[in-house]
Amino acid sequence: MSVADSQGLLRERFWEKPLSELNAEEWEKLCDGCGRCCLKKFSDTDSNAIIYTRVVCRYFEQENSSCGCYRERAELVSDCLNVKNMDLESASWMPDTCAYRLRFENKPLFDWHPLLAGSRDAMLVAGLAISGRVISEEYVHPEGFEEHVIRWVSA
Repeated sequence: MSVADSQGLLRERFWEKPLSELNAEEWEKLCDGCGRCCLKKFSDTDSNAIIYTRVVCRYFEQENSSCGCYRERAELVSDCLNVKNMDLESASWMPDTCAYRLRFENKPLFDWHPLLAGSRDAMLVAGLAISGRVISEEYVHPEGFEEHVIRWVSA
């Protein structure tokens, strides 16, 4: 990998650097593409715990595990957060496997992360991707999210 320059090339082992030192390209590459941040979630009124559902954003494309409106997501989806612009200190809702959360907490990436493993295969074997395990919000009434609670994602 190349040394960073004004064109934003990837630096060697950039994923070990603090988030504040990443260029735009490195920031994007840090995402493993699991899609867990696209899951609909709610807060338990008694415990304030974040509860994940298998209901996914209508724009999530399961075939390629990506956002179908990535550039316009913040405008099209009112509760979609741009991780780069958010306060990561208050992001306890983010999955505990999320590379942004891990790096914010100064923790290393998991061995299955595509940047370390060289492909998405190890992530898929580890069961981290949501594709094939979710249902689009288009098919679930907003008051029915509680019927789709999952335990395979934790904050």
